[in-house]
Amino acid sequence: MPAPPAPTTGTWDVIVVGAGPAGATAARVAAEHGCRTLLLERAAIPRYKTCGGGLIGAALAALPPGLPLNVYDTAGRFTFSLNGRSRRTLVSRSPTIAMVYRSELDAALTEAAAAAGAEVWDSIALTTLQQQDGTVTVKTGRGDTLLARAVVGADGSASRVARYVGVRCAQVDLALEAEVPVDARTAERWRGRLLMEWGPLPGSFGWVFPKGDVCTAGVVAARGNPTALRAYKDDFLERQGLLVPRPLRDTGHLTRCRHPDSPLARGRVLVAGDAAALVDHWSREGISYALRSGGFAGHAAARLVTSADEAQARLATERYGQQVDNVLGAEMRASGTLMNLFAHHPGLVHTALTRLPPAWRRLDAYIAGRTSVAGIMTPPLARAAALASRPTTGRGKA
Repeated sequence: MPAPPAPTTGTWDVIVVGAGPAGATAARVAAEHGCRTLLLERAAIPRYKTCGGGLIGAALAALPPGLPLNVYDTAGRFTFSLNGRSRRTLVSRSPTIAMVYRSELDAALTEAAAAAGAEVWDSIALTTLQQQDGTVTVKTGRGDTLLARAVVGADGSASRVARYVGVRCAQVDLALEAEVPVDARTAERWRGRLLMEWGPLPGSFGWVFPKGDVCTAGVVAARGNPTALRAYKDDFLERQGLLVPRPLRDTGHLTRCRHPDSPLARGRVLVAGDAAALVDHWSREGISYALRSGGFAGHAAARLVTSADEAQARLATERYGQQVDNVLGAEMRASGTLMNLFAHHPGLVHTALTRLPPAWRRLDAYIAGRTSVAGIMTPPLARAAALASRPTTGRGKA
């Protein structure tokens, strides 16, 4: 990205904080609605982001048409195992999961926002937010004082904007991930196939996503026992032949799932994507949630800009909250039920998905984008979920 201009006077219609899938989408949509839009990103674009980089059907459907994107593999076979045992590989009816690098995806989405008319400033961090008289004041680490009629916070799971809005989480997990270079023989072994292993810690799993001469692999579980999670990661990578002394990347990050009553706005400031803690409880998939909530937020910000008074502005933010809750909130509630069942009975979930064809067909349909996460809950799983519906405790509340 080119160097940003010197501090600017005047009022922006919309300032979006964070150039990930949610922020870049919100900026593009707001700009397409004629809003004078600024997209702020604290890192230099393109920037690395810890992420498996698998785009399921709902994510692919939410991308802008014609987005140029490098796809390094597409998964058509899914190997499931239960802590290294009971391995079974199933074939997808319509191979969907596109393997990408987040740095490239985010850069492409940011370019699409710029092409729509948004101005992009990278390597500039937000420091403070204030609201008064229908205007939001944004201050940056470079010394800018910027004014906006609406702000969208999409600055990740450690979001400053989320703290300002008061976002609350029902589930916080720690993911440890490595990007591992592989030789031609290993690359061929993984080509077109991903692995999901239900792990030994409550609610944990490991994954391998193939990307040609690199495999992205990692593990995730509730935060609170990082030593046990690191031990599981090393064991998992060793069993997959991916424990190497010098991986390309070896990182970790927290994933946060929104509490159902958590706010999505404060005045003229909205949150979307990871900043709003919109992440699937079970799979911890967040890209599709980010893209869709970013689109909702971009539309809402455009409505805020044209609001005649604060009463109309409140209606715009309320409509945004209703959209998120009706679509993404419903999916998160279903995934929370599945996560509760999985945390208590991973063997039951594994058996259902690998031995009951209707359960696999439902999961396959969800992966392809033909149904929502609620569609995974086939009668056998739904009955099991009802039996295991006692509330979970101690799963990383925040």
